[in-house]
Amino acid sequence: MNNEISKLAIETLQLEADALRNLQNFIDEGFDESVNVILNMKGRLVVTGIGKSAIVAQKIVATMNSTGTPSVFMHAADAIHGDLGIIQPDDVVLCISKSGNTPEISVLIPFLKMNGNKLIALVGNIDSFLAKEADYVLNCTVEQEACPNNLAPTCSSTAQMAMGDALASCLISLRGFTSRDFAKYHPGGILGKRLYVKVEDLYKFNEKPQVSEDECIQNVILEISGKCLGVTAVVKEGRVVGAITDGDLRRMLQKGIDYTALKAKDIMTKTPKTIAPQTLAVEALDLMRKKHITNIFVVDNEQYLGVIHIHDILKEGIF
Repeated sequence: MNNEISKLAIETLQLEADALRNLQNFIDEGFDESVNVILNMKGRLVVTGIGKSAIVAQKIVATMNSTGTPSVFMHAADAIHGDLGIIQPDDVVLCISKSGNTPEISVLIPFLKMNGNKLIALVGNIDSFLAKEADYVLNCTVEQEACPNNLAPTCSSTAQMAMGDALASCLISLRGFTSRDFAKYHPGGILGKRLYVKVEDLYKFNEKPQVSEDECIQNVILEISGKCLGVTAVVKEGRVVGAITDGDLRRMLQKGIDYTALKAKDIMTKTPKTIAPQTLAVEALDLMRKKHITNIFVVDNEQYLGVIHIHDILKEGIF
């Protein structure tokens, strides 16, 4: 390993870590007021910036939208060439800038004043034009960039990102935004699936293997083989009274038992595990792992509905 490269990498991480720790000193009344104005706004949060600050702005918008704060990104350069129509009177504008003195922002601010929008400055220079004109200021000053030339936005963009996360985290808490709320905005993601996919969404795609207590072993074998789930329920009056797996059949054969006169009730496992259709799939997965089983019978009001297999859950990306 090149010691010089390692040294430079560690110095970069230390400088950025120091910049983040220093942000704690800037959590003041302006931060509180910024959170409250976003929390109580009637419109959306419009986040704008230019250069690296614009990239940070897009990330903050994505975080806000996914956690219950309606937000939209507007590039500061595009804003002064027609995109100002994005901003509606009830919107709050969060403007991100290290210097706070870029020409695009200087042109943008008079429009916001005329339009009556509240302006939050997330800025690295509290003596800048942006900071002085904003209604609320979030101080993101950093002592130096991690760039060896102290030029490329590194510590400053990291600080901006972290301050945006701090805003989002406070809003999540104050809104009482829960993991189930989060799932509504992430229906296609793994976390969303863990929070909304239920057993009833999966078992219906499977066959429904079942035999009676007095079914002969030959028919039990055919039922298990034909339904391709490795198990069959033993059912009486619509209720599951037992289970027979392909493993049960193998063990029976290994013992050399004459099965020609046996019935399903003779080899079934009594009181097998069952689960309600409204149960989350992830809970079914946890139960299967805990009990070292690959299938669970789905039962509603004691009536047998079907079978859910561990593979049904895993193929949904739920682990």
